[in-house]
Amino acid sequence: MGASLLVMVASLPKTRSGSDDDRAALAASAKTLTGLQQQLTEAIDADSVAYDAVVGAYRLPKTSESEQAARKAAIQRALRSATDVPLGVMRLSVLGLREAAAVAAHGHRAAASDVGVAVALLVAGARGARLNVDINIGSLSDGSYVEAVKAETERLAAETSQLDDAARASLG
Repeated sequence: MGASLLVMVASLPKTRSGSDDDRAALAASAKTLTGLQQQLTEAIDADSVAYDAVVGAYRLPKTSESEQAARKAAIQRALRSATDVPLGVMRLSVLGLREAAAVAAHGHRAAASDVGVAVALLVAGARGARLNVDINIGSLSDGSYVEAVKAETERLAAETSQLDDAARASLG
């Protein structure tokens, strides 16, 4: 929804100053945001598939040692996928927030509230995705993967906060 709102603002016929620079910046943002919008929409289905895989892995038989080992491996694979999807949502949300700065700077002032709502939605998406990442990595056994994901989520969360602050400042 956040990316969609930004596309809407970037596509308005009126810009901040009516200049060709504004139109070019908004056209570039709209193109990027349209791709992000599609990827974020696809992530909804990917997250559902990943969740179903986790549930399916936990339902695998575990009566013999070989079944237990196969189940454990399947759970780890499924949890990793269930971590990768929301991590991707965090990345995409940050990209959307970066574009929000351009839309805020070049978009029509009357649409500032739409940009503000879009930023709030992208921030919520990033923070919600982080909650999913954090819960899933708690059950993963690959320490190097877990540490890499923790470092990336910290970086993305910090950038989310910075971009949120910058967007709010530019709108006020």
